[in-house]
Amino acid sequence: MSRRDDGFAAKESPGVGAGGVREGVHGERDGVLLRVSGLQVHFEMKGGPFTRRRSYLHAVDGVSFSVQRGSTFGLVGESGCGKTTTGLAIMRLIRFTGGHVELGDLPVSELSGEQFRQLRRRMQIIFQDPYASLNPRIRAGRIVHEPLDLMRIGDPAEHDERVAELFRSVGLRPEHRFLFPHQFSGGQRQRIGIARALASRPDLIVCDEPVSALDVAIQAQILNLLRRLQGEFGLTYLFISHDMGVIQHMCDHVAVMYLGMIVEQAERGEFFRNPLHPYTLALFSAVPSLDLRVKSLAGRIKLQGDMPSPIDPPPGCRFFSRCPSAIDVCREQTPALREVSAGHLVACHRVTPGGGPPV
Repeated sequence: MSRRDDGFAAKESPGVGAGGVREGVHGERDGVLLRVSGLQVHFEMKGGPFTRRRSYLHAVDGVSFSVQRGSTFGLVGESGCGKTTTGLAIMRLIRFTGGHVELGDLPVSELSGEQFRQLRRRMQIIFQDPYASLNPRIRAGRIVHEPLDLMRIGDPAEHDERVAELFRSVGLRPEHRFLFPHQFSGGQRQRIGIARALASRPDLIVCDEPVSALDVAIQAQILNLLRRLQGEFGLTYLFISHDMGVIQHMCDHVAVMYLGMIVEQAERGEFFRNPLHPYTLALFSAVPSLDLRVKSLAGRIKLQGDMPSPIDPPPGCRFFSRCPSAIDVCREQTPALREVSAGHLVACHRVTPGGGPPV
């Protein structure tokens, strides 16, 4: 049985083939690496001293999508829409209430114990805040070294060499291994976080707003680094952001979330060429840096009011109270996420079956 330079047996973890394309995970169907079906994350809220009624915060409420191997799938929406909670639930860093998550043919939502520990090698995360996600008490090299030790990856005698290689891959010098996190800039700290995520040679990396805490000039460097690493290692990204410009630059497929639900989903070109959901149009309207040709599709939309409470949300469309196109049916019936044109899904009663904008 052949072994890769990280010590994995070839059949245990996919390798990188010609052109940077990885071999498929065993049982992978139609090139899909990640499948999320009906994902729900509800948090029970404590009632007051005089009530026994239970209430729940619907952080994620029935989210479904799939991600092709080697691609980047973007989740976008304003703060509080549930996109980060979705990413954390997929990683099983928080418990979810319902639904299923699969990586290839492996049921992420059902594995436990040693099986899940082995699966953890294939799924990693880059956190939003490079200042809070690194242990300030240990050196940078040790931070990247720890996943190799905890997951028993490869030959321990070769771990130091592997860490030095990872530092070079993310644009840091090998001698940076001996510094503490406070001795780095924000962009350099995020590079350390990226190196840590790469240590186990994962198939999937969840990128949770990886550049939102950085200066604009540094953002471009980190985004270009992520794209280069994706080509070199055949990575698949679930990319979470509130920035439409970053989503347009990074993602192959885009889904818009609002109050725990996906309201629109499409391939990048179609998404930016023909946005349909009123909330998506409002997002485009609010982005000052977005291409003017895209912004002209949305016109100027100013939403009134705040996002409704996710605690026991009412029936009907959750965007109803802020939607400029809402009618009575929107208040009464929750719109299904339906395909209105090839690969373009929208949850809106007002969007026509042929993919026309709300009427």
